[in-house]
Amino acid sequence: MPDQNNPGAAGPAANSPNVHTCDFRMAARLSNEGARSLMSMHEAFARQLGDALDGFLFKGVDLKLKSIDQVVLKEHLKSAAFFIAPLSLSKLSGSSLVQFDDNLALSVLEILMGGTGQIRKDIRELSEIDREVLHDIVELVAIESERAWDIPGLVVTASTSVVPDAVPRFCNPSDKYTLLHFSVKAGSASGALDLLLPPNLVAALLKQSKLERSQQKVRQFPKIPIRERLLECDMEVSAELPGLRVAVRDLIGLQPGSVLKLRAPIQSPGMLTAGGRSIYEALPVRNGSQRAAQLGKRVFQQKSVTGENHG
Repeated sequence: MPDQNNPGAAGPAANSPNVHTCDFRMAARLSNEGARSLMSMHEAFARQLGDALDGFLFKGVDLKLKSIDQVVLKEHLKSAAFFIAPLSLSKLSGSSLVQFDDNLALSVLEILMGGTGQIRKDIRELSEIDREVLHDIVELVAIESERAWDIPGLVVTASTSVVPDAVPRFCNPSDKYTLLHFSVKAGSASGALDLLLPPNLVAALLKQSKLERSQQKVRQFPKIPIRERLLECDMEVSAELPGLRVAVRDLIGLQPGSVLKLRAPIQSPGMLTAGGRSIYEALPVRNGSQRAAQLGKRVFQQKSVTGENHG
């Protein structure tokens, strides 16, 4: 409030600027093109992981990518999933995170114990044995992640599960992570699997995707060899009777319906010429209602030699 003794003076709150701490890591937002690249990449990952889980659980597994989002890790951990495990990344700092919700974790355990995957309404705590069993699923996620990301030299290793408070040992909680949300159906059971990617991994994936697209464009429009271009060229071809001589008086006397005697033996072959050069001997024939030329032997013409100096 203003000072009552000095009404014209403003209070400290009115004069002081509104200052907030700026974290530049929070400013990076995923572009639409980057989101599409990650979506396409992890849709293929979902199919591969679904097939791997199908062989592991012996159940028809349907795993689909449902959404992609960006979250601040420390805010996300306030409502962390039922089961969480880091994926260590060689060559990169930080780790990815795998999360199972309670339905998925308990359904998988029920299936592996010989059940149908249906769980009771009350959610029980996971034992150490339960976590060891679920670690096999995390290893499958690590294998299929490494295959889908396909970054040269990158090795993805599954770590043991941790409580949310221990996640900062593997990740920077202030970083903005990319959250990939998958729905999982295995028989009559269903649940959710989340994959959280650190910003440096996302940057490497987008760089790799951009490089692959540029290489595909080069392969898509190859330079056509000169030989193939020449083979596509059009050339005038004709069947002729070269070397014929006709008297001028015969040409002057020509009228519609006249017959011009060429005085050439019927046994004498004609020539198939291309671009004015004789290539084959040819006889006039008919192919149905069309005139044609039946090729004979190849004609080899001697090359003319000019400009040579003979000593």
